[in-house]
Amino acid sequence: MKKIKQLITSIALTLAVSAQAADLVNVSGASNIAVSGYDTVAFFTDHKPVNGDPGISATYQGATYIFASKEHKELFEAAPEKYSPQCGGYCAFGVSVGALFPVEISTWQVRDGKLYLNLNQTILKKFDADFDANVAKVQKNWPGLVEKNGK
Repeated sequence: MKKIKQLITSIALTLAVSAQAADLVNVSGASNIAVSGYDTVAFFTDHKPVNGDPGISATYQGATYIFASKEHKELFEAAPEKYSPQCGGYCAFGVSVGALFPVEISTWQVRDGKLYLNLNQTILKKFDADFDANVAKVQKNWPGLVEKNGK
């Protein structure tokens, strides 16, 4: 009977961790703000980094996203998977090599309709040197990183 209880407890914990692991977003400390407070929609519409207004926010995958306008918030809420950065806002090259690195906002790029961020300009050049192969590595590595490091 004790072994059955241990097994049930183990299964329950595994399921709880799996359910929570879906959320892995690079956030700013206790504030839980994604993308260092930049408006992710602006990268697509304004083609540059734009600071968000803390009064205009939305929550997605356990993180708070801040927007420069209500229109941007509405666009994000209608399609958060389109506007949220790849790799949960972690360095795309880092994910391609199986690691989680912070990012520098100046490395942003929208390619193939997706927002990518990287650690610094040198790493961005490495990521772009073989973009398609690195994106394939990101797609392969991301689920394991989420499972290992997700909330």
